[in-house]
Parts: sequence; structure tokens; C-alpha cells
Amino acid sequence: MFVKVAAVLIFWLIALIGLLVVWYRIRVATVVRERLYDDATETIQANRDNAVTEMRFLRRWLYLAGFRSENAPNVFVIATLVAIVCGAASATIVYVSDMRTMIVAGVETIPGGVGQLILPLALLMPWLLGIMLGAIPWLYVRSARRNRVQLVEQDLPLALELLATLSEAGLGFDAALSRIMTTRLSDRPLADELQTFQADLLAGRARVESLRRFSQRLNISTVSIFVSALAQAEQIGMGISGVLRRQADDMRGRRRERANTFAASLPVKRMLPLVVCFLPGLFVWTLGPFFVQLFKIADTFLQVRSF
Repeated sequence: MFVKVAAVLIFWLIALIGLLVVWYRIRVATVVRERLYDDATETIQANRDNAVTEMRFLRRWLYLAGFRSENAPNVFVIATLVAIVCGAASATIVYVSDMRTMIVAGVETIPGGVGQLILPLALLMPWLLGIMLGAIPWLYVRSARRNRVQLVEQDLPLALELLATLSEAGLGFDAALSRIMTTRLSDRPLADELQTFQADLLAGRARVESLRRFSQRLNISTVSIFVSALAQAEQIGMGISGVLRRQADDMRGRRRERANTFAASLPVKRMLPLVVCFLPGLFVWTLGPFFVQLFKIADTFLQVRSF
């Protein structure tokens, strides 16, 4: 048994080393080709760093999730390869060892035909384990993206309210934005992107272009609506305070509608846990004694009949 497990681990270790070598050779070949045949490689790379829409899919996906290091795609690919190899090795070990046989035997002993229903899951358990382990990097990045979007959507209504109030009090948009940076939003993703927006303005970019870049870096529908309104007001010369107030009211209304929709969907979401978890226990608690007495009576009747 130990020899089989060791052989499987050595096989998957060799496979991992081979995958890393192939990926490294492809990476080196790509870099050499770009240096030889593209005289504007540095300019293109700078544009990719600045314009999110011009990035490749993997880099753009990681960028929107908050992983903006230059080596983020390489780290993600390596982590994915390691996770896939670990998942495949774990699935193979479980399949080769007696653990799978023990689980299947334990499931088959479940009475009432329930074991036959769970048996396919027990048979597929090694491969499901491998798939779950291999998907860990993807799930982690997806969770980071969802968390980032949630934080931005939480902070945007408050930021719009503060911007509208400060603008109506007489402050300019840039001064109001600088004042907001000193609030509790300073260490949140929205504040980081607003600081980048201010840096674009200081670098000499047009306000409309800086706003569009700000929207592209977040890629959230509510931010896109807000940026579109500001860009239109900037282009046609509207008062910024009125636009900010209307956007704040609209954002507040959408947030209220989202909360009402979530509250209305709670009964439907509670249905599955109620049926699966609560009702069986309730039936066992109320009807359990009755079935126990019924089984005793049936057993007594069979014993009398056997005489």
C-alpha cells in the first residue's frame, strides 16, 4: 500500500515539474518574441497598465479582483497548476487506498434505501475532491472580486451623499473629493480608486478621460452610471451639485429597492433549509413514538403467529 501511494506521489510530482518547465519555456519564448518583433513593447505594456480594457483576459480578471501586481498572472497560473496536481494526487490516493472502499461499504449499510441514493456521490467522491482542490485559486479570486464589489457598493451611496452636501455648501468637486478622503472611506477600495483618479488629474489628463478610467478600473454598474452622469455634466456644462444630488437620491432609491427585493426573497430562500433540515426532525419528534409502538405491536404479532 505504501509503495502504491509513494509511486502515485512521485508520478504527480514529476508531472508538476514537467508542467512548470513547459510553462516557463512558453513564457520565455513569448518574451523573446515580443522583444525581437515588437519595437513598441514598452509602450504597449504601459498602455495595458493604464487602460483596463486593453489588458488580456487573465490580467484584467485579476486586476478587477484587486490583484494588480505585475506577477499576478504568473502566480495565479502556478497556484492553479499546483492545486490541480494536488487535487489529482489526492483523488488518486483516495481511489487507490482502502478509504474509498470503506466509505462505499459504510454508505451501503444505511437502511431505508437512502444508501443507494448516496452511493453515486460516494463513488465520485475522489474525483469531486480533486475538482474542489483544483478550483481553490479560481474560487479565491472570485471571492475577492465579489468582496471588492460589495465594499464599493456599500461606500458609494455615502460618498455621493457627502459629495452632494459639500458641493451644495459651496465646495468644488475636487475639494469635496479631498475632504471625503479623510473620512472612514480612506482605507477602502473606493477611496483607493478615487486617489488614482486624482493622480490622473494631477498628471494632466482630462477630467472626462480620468472619470472613464476610474469606471473601467472598477467595472461596476452603479459606478458606471455615476461616471456617465458626471461626464455628461462636464461636457455640456451643467451644475455639478445638482447632478450629484440627483445621483445620490437615485442611488438611495436603488439601494432601498435592492433591500426590499432581498427581504421579499427571504421566504423562498428559507424553503429549502426548512424542508431539508427542520421538517424531518419535526416529523421524527412527533411521529417517532407512534412508529416505535407500531413496530413493537407488529413484532409481537409476528412472534405470536410464529407459534
